[in-house]
Amino acid sequence: MIETEVAVGSGLSITCERSAFVDALSAVARAVSSRTNVHVLAGVLLQPRGDRLEFAATDMELSLRTTVAAEVEGDGAVVVPGRLLTDVARLLPDATLALTYRPEEGVAQLISGAYNSRLNVFDPADFPRLPAVDVPLQEVQASKLLSTIERVARAASRDESRPVLTGMLVRFEGKSLVMAATDSYRLAVQETEFETPGPELEAIIPARALGELARLAGSQETISLGVNENHVVFGVGDVWLTTRRIDGQFPNYKQLLPDTFEAELELPREELRGIVKRAGVMAQRNTPLRLRFAEGELTVSARSQDVGETNETMPAPYTGEPLEIGFNAEFLADGLESVSGDTVQLRLINPLRPGLISAPGETFWYLIMPIRLAG
Repeated sequence: MIETEVAVGSGLSITCERSAFVDALSAVARAVSSRTNVHVLAGVLLQPRGDRLEFAATDMELSLRTTVAAEVEGDGAVVVPGRLLTDVARLLPDATLALTYRPEEGVAQLISGAYNSRLNVFDPADFPRLPAVDVPLQEVQASKLLSTIERVARAASRDESRPVLTGMLVRFEGKSLVMAATDSYRLAVQETEFETPGPELEAIIPARALGELARLAGSQETISLGVNENHVVFGVGDVWLTTRRIDGQFPNYKQLLPDTFEAELELPREELRGIVKRAGVMAQRNTPLRLRFAEGELTVSARSQDVGETNETMPAPYTGEPLEIGFNAEFLADGLESVSGDTVQLRLINPLRPGLISAPGETFWYLIMPIRLAG
């Protein structure tokens, strides 16, 4: 894949509308790294692209870049501390700003109205090459892609010691998209049908990158999507996001879904969600929520030695021997939040087997592991 070169050049002089400059910085600055010893990754690269100015940032997992109209002189580039420049630019007094960089001085001068500052910068020669975005692209419906990400992303792991689980499986097959995520304690899967075929793609994409995509694309009707062997490219208006594909084998989610269940109930989602959230306040330090099903009712309770205890009962179409099962309060709340509609389906086997949360007519399901209850 052709990579984007950094043109070090002889210098750079920029004049730009402050609002456009700040918008561009805000779009890319979230890719600035704050957890690395590679200092240049804390910077935003500024370099000319014809009659436009390009902004780029990367943490080596994902990169963000965009361009704005500007008066640009010189063929060089400069890397300015990203968060500092963003904070300063937002407070500038004038509607325009001018930034000048001369390599021999090693600093960038920023002027706006009566404001004048000199900022220490990084050597643009040290800035990593970014994956190019000139790959074959296809347009996909933004609303469907983003709603799928929102539902599934909650189940992705934040434990970086298991990189595969920090990603989300994304598989496009014709008009069908399957997205899955798991942290080994719960598993979310969504199948979404699009009106037109998407690109042929099966990749594990960092959940953080897909979260950034959702942030960028809130009001867009379409998102451009392209793939290659090592990276996935997303285009949102004038902003480009590229992210590496995570190597590894994603768990076979189909094998994790139980074939049969002993109890299947339909419950009012909002009522159950409210009870779970209220009980969850008391379930501190990983105290499980207890769900006790008895003839015609469900009781949700929590007990914490440091805080106290709570219980709340609601009607439930349950018959048979009482069943008591424990779940992590946050994970259960996430599952109820992820389904839509007025009714939630809850399917159970026994207190030691996972439960399944879904909704009538939906192609989304959320599998959640139980917590063994004491006493």
